[in-house]
Amino acid sequence: MKNGNPPPFSHASFLGRIGVCRRDLTPPAGIHSRLWGAAKHDTAEGIHRPLTATAITFQKQASDSPFVLIALDYGCWSNVDDEWFVRGGLIEALSLDPSRVIIALSHTHSGPTINREMAGQPGGHLIAPYLDRVRDTVIEAAWQAVTSASDATLSWSRGTCALAVNRDLTDPSGKDRKICGYNPEETADDTLLVGRITAGDGKILGTIVNYACHPTTLAWDNRLISPDFIGAMRETVESHTGGAPCLFLQGAPGEVSPREQYVGDPAIADAHGRQLGYSALATLEGMLPHKTQLEFDRVVESGAPLATWKRAPQTCSTILAVIRTEAELPLKRDIPTLDEIQKELDATTDRVQRERVNRKLQVRRVVGNGAVSRRPIWVWRLGDAFIVAQSDQAYTKLQMELRRQFPDNPIAVVNEVNGSCGYQPPEELYGRNIYQVWQTPFERGCLERALDASALAVRQLLAS
Repeated sequence: MKNGNPPPFSHASFLGRIGVCRRDLTPPAGIHSRLWGAAKHDTAEGIHRPLTATAITFQKQASDSPFVLIALDYGCWSNVDDEWFVRGGLIEALSLDPSRVIIALSHTHSGPTINREMAGQPGGHLIAPYLDRVRDTVIEAAWQAVTSASDATLSWSRGTCALAVNRDLTDPSGKDRKICGYNPEETADDTLLVGRITAGDGKILGTIVNYACHPTTLAWDNRLISPDFIGAMRETVESHTGGAPCLFLQGAPGEVSPREQYVGDPAIADAHGRQLGYSALATLEGMLPHKTQLEFDRVVESGAPLATWKRAPQTCSTILAVIRTEAELPLKRDIPTLDEIQKELDATTDRVQRERVNRKLQVRRVVGNGAVSRRPIWVWRLGDAFIVAQSDQAYTKLQMELRRQFPDNPIAVVNEVNGSCGYQPPEELYGRNIYQVWQTPFERGCLERALDASALAVRQLLAS
């Protein structure tokens, strides 16, 4: 304590040039959209809510190369070439440093198929032209964000939301396995991280919502393109912030989902979105004005001795830095090669089984035929806060442990970034019959290795 006084209270912040842009990316009805093995349909029959691209850019000053954060309403990249078609096109068009580009997917399970290899499937002829539009729209949104950037402050606050529950349920039928659904016997990480972008005059320019929860409200009975709960969440937040775009970042959702899910009713997804949106708004409402902190003032003797605090100017950090690192993850010894999986797929006629085998094929293409896969991790320092981003889907242990190790620095853990691959379950779950364990190509200890690599990068950025 300075002069015996307690330390001031302030929000972790970044002060610099920040740009925000929103663009519509709703695909045409009739596009191939089959993300559920149990689905009886192959194409989308209509639109529940628009899909969007939201871009936020960060610079110390206008002459600097920007950090570009893009959020898209898709499930996953099942083809590495298609992912690079979009991200690589953005990097080339704007001459960006690849380590300063994050394209994060919301992980909705009700979006279009974005895999050009599915061109021969019903509605597949619409995929390639749609991906052309996605690439062009992402470039346009990033460019508009950079060119319209202004001096602004990004401030963060922690909140909570009860939408996410544990989804690793012991099979009630007595089978020795865990099934994906609400488990009332376990608690879930309810941490919500909200960022507020504020102009010099106090106007909100944009918001960021970082939360871990599988967007699996809508499932095989739903025939509409939908961002799931993310759409209503954005609408709720934006309706109370002057229409400022709200960007959603999916956390580490390995074992969390809504309690009520796998339905065909979009109204339930909207209710989930409002729940998260109201929690985000409550967090925003509790924040101090930008560039403001609370300082201890004095003691007022009354019926009790009263500690009074007052608002005072805050000096905000202008640090922008990045480390692009890797986690070396050993692969399971028993996973088949690409050729073996392809032969299995060619011999499979059951729709559900074909979906599983095809996913296995795409994962193997990402990690290769070797014994180890070097999985990329992007760690950005934005003033006092961090974004830790990776392509895989970790259990919430990853974000909980990072936040425990760095309690003074808000950390937005983001999954489904710059590609897609497999799950990262905690090592203690290996050897159990759980979907996330048998789906992943990674051997025991993968989450812990990713955690160590991420924590090391955060420490290095704090020390630099």
